[in-house]
Amino acid sequence: MRVLVALGGNAMTAADGSASPQAQIEAVREAMEPVADLVASGHEVVLTHGNGPQVGNLLVKNELAAAVVPPVPLDWCGAQTQATIGFVVLNALEVALRRRGLRRPAAALVTRTRVDGADPGFTTPTKPIGRYLTVDEAQVLVGHGQTWQDRGERGWRRVVASPEPLEILDAEPARALVDSGYVVVAGGGGGIPCIVEPDGSIRGVEAVIDKDLSAALLGRALQVDVLVIATDVEAVATGFGSPNQRSLGAVDVAELRALAEAGEFASGSMGPKVEAVCRFVESGGSRAAICNLHQIAAAAAGEAGTVVQPTAATSEE
Repeated sequence: MRVLVALGGNAMTAADGSASPQAQIEAVREAMEPVADLVASGHEVVLTHGNGPQVGNLLVKNELAAAVVPPVPLDWCGAQTQATIGFVVLNALEVALRRRGLRRPAAALVTRTRVDGADPGFTTPTKPIGRYLTVDEAQVLVGHGQTWQDRGERGWRRVVASPEPLEILDAEPARALVDSGYVVVAGGGGGIPCIVEPDGSIRGVEAVIDKDLSAALLGRALQVDVLVIATDVEAVATGFGSPNQRSLGAVDVAELRALAEAGEFASGSMGPKVEAVCRFVESGGSRAAICNLHQIAAAAAGEAGTVVQPTAATSEE
């Protein structure tokens, strides 16, 4: 099978949320163990990942240095973190593969994702990012063209657009690498948000793309069979946090969408993951799974986590 593994932020930081360089290296080393098992099982593997903590670190540096040097734009932050995380992932994966007596080429690809320049978020941004600042600190960044909002007692916070991912612009080279036998790291952080101008030129924009929705798009562009979203829970649950909480095992798309429409999954956490696996399967994927980091290989085989399958009607078509 060709499997796309989407690693959540917990795979890139320590258990306590620490994002120091050493903590990230150790966390990625642990994350690559189940990925190496998947490769050892004979599957073609593509990796994508979150980058929230890493971009957050860069934003703090922007804020502290804003009075001295111009802040680095958010699309540049995405590109920098893709390269940094890719470098760490490749190092850790190669070690894990060697321990299993395997040699497989691997590559990290800086990846752009097309968004709509007419998305309303660019004129009225709503996605909060980064930390809270005082009004005086925020105004320095407003002077650099950023949008900040007064959030009351906690202070001011930056807001940006969060547009829908429309196309993985670098899918062709990623697919060529996979077809040539490479383990490929691509689409980190949802991809670098870009707009394609009428003349065909491409420019980066300051926005945040949901990494799980982008993973579904990447998976279909690379003709992946199975999408596995690895997060910090063993399965999707209904009635979360209540006495009636129930973990979902095998489920079809229609049932999962019905639960989502009933408000079972929070928009800021499990909601995008559920939407992503539904989109992937509806667009032709064999199945998708949501699981914890240690279940990746079993989830890819349909034996762990919440495994999402096509509905009977979709299969017949």
